[in-house]
Amino acid sequence: MSFTNIPSVDLADFLSDDPKRKQKFVDEIGQAYEEIGFVSLKNHFLSEKLVDQLYTEIKAFFALSDDIKKKYEREDIGGQRGYISFGKETAKGREIADLKEFWHFGQETDADANLTEKYHENVEVKELQNFNKVGMEAYKLLEKTGIHVLRALALHIGLEESYFDHWAKNGNSILRPIHYPPIKEEPKGAVRAGAHGDINLITLLMGASTGGLQVQRKDGEWIDAIPNEDELVINVGDMLERHTNNKLRSTIHRVANPPKEDWDKPRYSIPFFMHPRSEMPLDCLEECISEDNPKHYEDITAGEFLHQRLVEIGLIKE
Repeated sequence: MSFTNIPSVDLADFLSDDPKRKQKFVDEIGQAYEEIGFVSLKNHFLSEKLVDQLYTEIKAFFALSDDIKKKYEREDIGGQRGYISFGKETAKGREIADLKEFWHFGQETDADANLTEKYHENVEVKELQNFNKVGMEAYKLLEKTGIHVLRALALHIGLEESYFDHWAKNGNSILRPIHYPPIKEEPKGAVRAGAHGDINLITLLMGASTGGLQVQRKDGEWIDAIPNEDELVINVGDMLERHTNNKLRSTIHRVANPPKEDWDKPRYSIPFFMHPRSEMPLDCLEECISEDNPKHYEDITAGEFLHQRLVEIGLIKE
């Protein structure tokens, strides 16, 4: 298929009591993830009001002085929670840092989660009364949406619908509000986010404040990902590609710099990186191995894979 935009799917079909509508969603999202690795999703669980509240809070945070923001930077934990300042992250394989600063909200687990690891606590922003409350409300609804998407993918692969539930619920997921400041001088090879694949199972992205997200098709061409206002962009990450033995595609994508006349405009986006529990085995699923598609990867856990990749992108040291 020669996509000119990412396909749009409707979660209401999957949640329907009509088996044909539910199967339609499974088929559509499964085909899209095999072909281009991206969809835009309507009728998710986030309200327009909550999205607006979250953008208000993150814009207020990034407008704080650098001295205040840097109080919340936790380099001792590789930036897994709190603030990560401008120029700290580099796309895998690139030497020039991305033109962005960002924040990390992490998992707040259920009392009966029974985790094998202890997650870092979230960092509380004292200057903004509603910042953490609104952020975590959005976190939980994105997690809920993501679990339903994974249920559809489990059916597409030939697994039990609930296969991913245990691994994804209380998983090591991250909500990352990002600020791309105005560009003040020629970037010299730097872009807002270099071409990369995501590390995790799936990524759910709220509509960014301006365009710029581009997706690479199988033929190598870059296309703009342009969802409708009420849709989330959801893509496959490297963990899911590995687990499905390349059946589902973790597509390379980037955030391109705007035209020069728009350099004075900031950009905000809010991806939710859905990670499983660290002990989840990412071994290639038997359902995805065949004579035509032999096993491509060694066995590894999600936690081991995450550590490798955080070293590669410069957020933690060996």
